Amino acid sequence: MRHNSETGFTLLEVLVALIIATLALTALFSGAVTGMRSASLAAHYIQAVSRARSHLAVLGVGSPLVTSTTQGVDGSGFHWRISIRPEETTSIAIRTGGLDRASKASRIAIYEINVSIAWSMDGGLRQVALHSQKIGPTPRLSP
Repeated sequence: MRHNSETGFTLLEVLVALIIATLALTALFSGAVTGMRSASLAAHYIQAVSRARSHLAVLGVGSPLVTSTTQGVDGSGFHWRISIRPEETTSIAIRTGGLDRASKASRIAIYEINVSIAWSMDGGLRQVALHSQKIGPTPRLSP
């Protein structure tokens, strides 16, 4: 009987192959975890922008804009803050009838509106802020 020393893998070759396979699987797993974390973060940003747009859309509907700063909880870990302040006041002419009617002067204000949505994720605070302007009545002066 003759023994051939090259008929199988040595223990060292098997260990090297296992180490290479472990490193490759670790890299793949790390990439998958990073991808899932990034997808979750993107979903939170999309949801935060949607919530901020909703808050912005209802401002001045049903009640006039007033200088204020308000905040609250939106649910699902989201917190909102809205800041409204007059930026500029101007006079405009409004026609009450046809071309032969006289114009009536009114004063309006342009309000600067800042809406921010914040949430905690991965041990840090994330935030989305939208800035806009809306036209409204002139702010009332305090006596």
